[in-house]
Amino acid sequence: MPTSSSTQLYRRALEKIPGGVNSPVRAWKAVGGAPKFVRCGRGSYIIDADAKQYIDFVGSWGPLILGHANVNILRCLKQVAERGTTFGAPTESEVKLAETVCRLVPSIQKVRLVSSGTEATMSALRLARAYTGRTKIVKFDGCYHGHADGLLVKAGSGVATLGLPDSPGVPPAFARETLVATFNDVGSVERLFHRHKKAIAAVIVEPVCGNMGVIPPVPAFLNSLRRITRSHSTLLIFDEVITGFRVALGGAQEIYQIQPDLTCLGKILGGGLPLAAFGGSREIMDLLAPEGPVYQAGTLSGNPLAVAAGLTTLALLSRPGIYKALESRGKTLQAGFEEVLRKYHKRTTINRIGSMMTLFFGVERVRNAAEARKCDRELFARFFHGMLKRGIYMPPAPFEAAFLSLAHTPADLAKTIAAFDQWVTAET
Repeated sequence: MPTSSSTQLYRRALEKIPGGVNSPVRAWKAVGGAPKFVRCGRGSYIIDADAKQYIDFVGSWGPLILGHANVNILRCLKQVAERGTTFGAPTESEVKLAETVCRLVPSIQKVRLVSSGTEATMSALRLARAYTGRTKIVKFDGCYHGHADGLLVKAGSGVATLGLPDSPGVPPAFARETLVATFNDVGSVERLFHRHKKAIAAVIVEPVCGNMGVIPPVPAFLNSLRRITRSHSTLLIFDEVITGFRVALGGAQEIYQIQPDLTCLGKILGGGLPLAAFGGSREIMDLLAPEGPVYQAGTLSGNPLAVAAGLTTLALLSRPGIYKALESRGKTLQAGFEEVLRKYHKRTTINRIGSMMTLFFGVERVRNAAEARKCDRELFARFFHGMLKRGIYMPPAPFEAAFLSLAHTPADLAKTIAAFDQWVTAET
């Protein structure tokens, strides 16, 4: 049997790129096999190097809420690229995007654009430490906030997939400044504050987890974090790199009616190009250089192409009925999967909010990282390859979110549910 083009490319990549990929979860270590190399995408589909077509539920891990190669995005990129791709100087579009973000996310009065979610969270925490004069932060087991040194402690996403509890190269002194609580467990947070009193600068949390699989907050959890942080003069940071403009136009904070002190944004903000941001009140944000003493900079921050794609995406998402349409797609897919599971008696939990969803095999509920880790990873790997064989590209890891887009059609969802039915039938 001839070797596939993807396998050939992967072998070449292994010679020159660590692990053959430029981001670990792409290597399929959690599911086995050689990763598919993508040639192109259009709408809800991707086509691999062997010209095989798949309905895509990865969506570049969240940014492609409009689908692949959206004509509006392509049109604006062409127009902007013809004027220049980067200047290292301010542009009017940066101002427009900042004004748009501040209008859509009420907790943000000022915003700084950066190029990645890691930059956003890293910079927000530096700002929080400067504002409070404290050094420690609280994060939650399984939440991933990028790969800055102090945040690679009990992280999710690729760290969880590869089974790495921490990362070599992180000085122990850095790690000691990070305190770890349990998501959806207010008591674990209160105990940390009782023990460390006035040392905690910030609590950083994914308001809806997307990096240990999708895990929504239980009732009152986020409100309790707001109450605790206020009572201790600690900043509350929402990492909405995934949920920002995904679960609602104003993010998870719009749904749960909570205003954090700082918010980190990314993914959808750039419309499929590298762009992220962090923002909050004027009082806090004015500590940033050149206004204040907290230094943060980036050569490509506010890149014209990314900013244009972001503005176009947010304008399209602001149309009436968009989030109802995304909810309908998510509800249809979840209901279809659950009907198959009832039919075949497979014990599986489906966590979903809007257009992001995770299947946890072998468990009855998942509310935190410890419960997520109990899922059947081997069964997930079989699910992934079974769906792939039937033309459906799901996230190649059990602790990631599947993303729907506005490009997914009723026919796409019906085909996906039918493929799941076929796979479950084969499994039983």
